[in-house]
Amino acid sequence: MEIHLPPEQLMKLFSYLDAFSLLQVAQVNKSWNAVASSDVLWRKFCQKRWLFCDKVNPHLLGTETWKQFYVYRTWQEHTKSRAKPRDFTYREIPVDFGVQANACYISGCGLTRNGQGKSVVCMVSSMTKISTWDIQEGVMTWESPEQPTRILLLTTLPEMHIAVTVDLESTIKLWDCQNWEALASKRLLFNCKLLKAVDTQDGPIVLTSDISGNLYIFSIPELCFMCTINVFPYCIDGIYCSPQKKWVFVNKKHQHIFPKVFLMSSLLRTSEFSAPVSTNLNFSLCEKVFWTPRREDRITLMSKSGPKGTTKFITCNMTLENIGNQLSVKGYVVAMFWLREDCLECMGVSDKDVIVCSTLSSLLLFSMNGLHLQTFPYYSEEILSLWVDPVHVIVTLHDGTLEVYAWEERTPRLRRCYGLQNQRYLPPESIFNQTLCDNMSIIQLITSGSNPWFLRTYTLKSDLEN
Repeated sequence: MEIHLPPEQLMKLFSYLDAFSLLQVAQVNKSWNAVASSDVLWRKFCQKRWLFCDKVNPHLLGTETWKQFYVYRTWQEHTKSRAKPRDFTYREIPVDFGVQANACYISGCGLTRNGQGKSVVCMVSSMTKISTWDIQEGVMTWESPEQPTRILLLTTLPEMHIAVTVDLESTIKLWDCQNWEALASKRLLFNCKLLKAVDTQDGPIVLTSDISGNLYIFSIPELCFMCTINVFPYCIDGIYCSPQKKWVFVNKKHQHIFPKVFLMSSLLRTSEFSAPVSTNLNFSLCEKVFWTPRREDRITLMSKSGPKGTTKFITCNMTLENIGNQLSVKGYVVAMFWLREDCLECMGVSDKDVIVCSTLSSLLLFSMNGLHLQTFPYYSEEILSLWVDPVHVIVTLHDGTLEVYAWEERTPRLRRCYGLQNQRYLPPESIFNQTLCDNMSIIQLITSGSNPWFLRTYTLKSDLEN
């Protein structure tokens, strides 16, 4: 006898399913399909998988329903995984900058299917100019006027299509990458060492630091000063914001200085908090830091110590607690393990609680508790760097080849997709400075000895994107 449940009970049952199972039960009959296609269910999946969905509706993302967006976006993410090397267009963009080139994606996170978006990169294209490039077409779309002095730092805020620069005279400028004049400009009273632009729940901001361990925050787009905090007695080595910008991790690689984690809202709402809310993580000599993608409160740290180069990994969950009337931050260790692999340098973290790392000759996967999951050996080429995100792992080899892997959808394992061969001879002293990736392209900033810098790009051909 067939049992019919009311829509309310079906909705309750379906709320416990994952996206794959929900797509399956939608095929049972029309009534199940109607409930399984509910925006209430699919919006939760979208918000968990793509954190920017918190602030938009599906119409702004190019679809009518959250289910359509989930299916289209997932399809798009994995298009690159299903591609072949012949499906990519290779280009090189020259960069005349010397020793401190930099490139960042400035294109947003919306759908690119049916031509609704493009991969756009902003980079310091000469010592005194920045420019934006349409990666698909390989053409410059905007260039700033020549600046009075050399540009030292560049960061972007893709959500607002904004670039931020700092020059040799400590002048910080905001650019919308469309107009000739900067949106805002401010002469800083300190030498800026780090620069990061982020879009927080309280609005977009710029984070900077100086050589004395001070952290400064300015609002966007006015560049109004918001606050300053002395974090360490020495220069800050790194600033890392959690996926939804709830937390700010600030690091100094020093034997006797522990990294700090700040509650972002306590830095921005100074009228509500008498002092910044923060905690120290008991982990010295921290070299690598990764917030877990698609999770807000989990962070993994890596350090190396000892004559044999023992590598330590620790994973913490950050929590906010009320003690009396006082708000405090706690970092609870949820996993820890050690490795004695030789020359372990590269690292990344996936949203599957998997730590990806490499020796010179192997790609290694571990659970956050240290369970060995996979090894991909490389016998003839050394591994130089890794790019790790929720969809792909990209390995850069010594000869310039890129090996592309994809995460299996329902397991914590990787599968090898293909290799993208280097298109030109690169001398042994070549340096691969950056590897970045979005749904349609892979970009890499390279210098070849005394030769000029160039940005090489691999872009999916339009017929495959659509």
